[in-house]
Amino acid sequence: MAWLIWRQHRAEVCVLAVLVGVFGLALLVLGTQAHDLFPGGPARCAGQAGVDEACAASFRGLDERYGYVENLLAAFYLVPVVIGAFLGAPLLARELEDGTWQLAWTQAVPRTRWLAAKLAALAGVTVALTGMFTAVLTWFREPFDAGEGRFQYDAFDLEGLVPVAYALFAFGVATAAGAILRRSLPAFGVAFGAFLAARMTVALLARPAYATPLTSVEPVPVGGSKDRAGHVADWMIERGYADATGRRLSATEFAELEGAADRAGTNLNQFLHARGVQQFGVYHPADRFWPFQLIETALFLTVAAVLIGVVVWRVRRRVI
Repeated sequence: MAWLIWRQHRAEVCVLAVLVGVFGLALLVLGTQAHDLFPGGPARCAGQAGVDEACAASFRGLDERYGYVENLLAAFYLVPVVIGAFLGAPLLARELEDGTWQLAWTQAVPRTRWLAAKLAALAGVTVALTGMFTAVLTWFREPFDAGEGRFQYDAFDLEGLVPVAYALFAFGVATAAGAILRRSLPAFGVAFGAFLAARMTVALLARPAYATPLTSVEPVPVGGSKDRAGHVADWMIERGYADATGRRLSATEFAELEGAADRAGTNLNQFLHARGVQQFGVYHPADRFWPFQLIETALFLTVAAVLIGVVVWRVRRRVI
């Protein structure tokens, strides 16, 4: 079985391995240079971008030299879906396209065992390739995470456990779509579209609700509004201003205060501070990164397991 699976899917595995290897090598080279900007290591400068002058200089150099790379990394959240869908789409679809399933299912190996072997092998390759790529990318992003935190969308979706869950979700969708559509390319397209729809829905609607966000309220500082170092790595959901009683000000009300400060010729922050105006922030603290990762991983893995269960049912029932 192992030899047969390798013969059938070696092209996809080799192409993906080469792509992951090339991207990984590029990230290792650039990452080594980026890490060298932080003599004491990026972790030492976490939350110190505007406090420690040496760290501030390191962050400036990082942005000037490698800021463009960080922007390009936002597109890498598609890597898990490419890996999962590229391996899952032909798993059954190719057998159905070529008609070889009729031969495969009449041999000594039962079709359930045949399917289990293929699912285990290709899902294992999916996990291995995605895991390696995620490990290198996480290491590369350490200097950026030290200054921005890991809750940013271009960090949360590329690090931790969720990339592997995304890949297995795409693998499950592509495999199920291949069993139904009987074509590899349409199955890949379905997996790609389903991943984008699910990922955007979860990121925008479900993820902020994994836990009740916290709220911080503090007076407007006379010397200017600055984020506290402790909030740099937090995920800020909403921020704004409230009056002395705690009632949140609308954009119109705040604009009126700005106009009044201009007419009085007074510094805006001093004007707000004198009237007891407060600034508030609704946020998820940085220490919720791993709990949120586990929740989202479980969500996508559950859907992937359900889809694989549907595929097994179809093969066992010969509903193809």
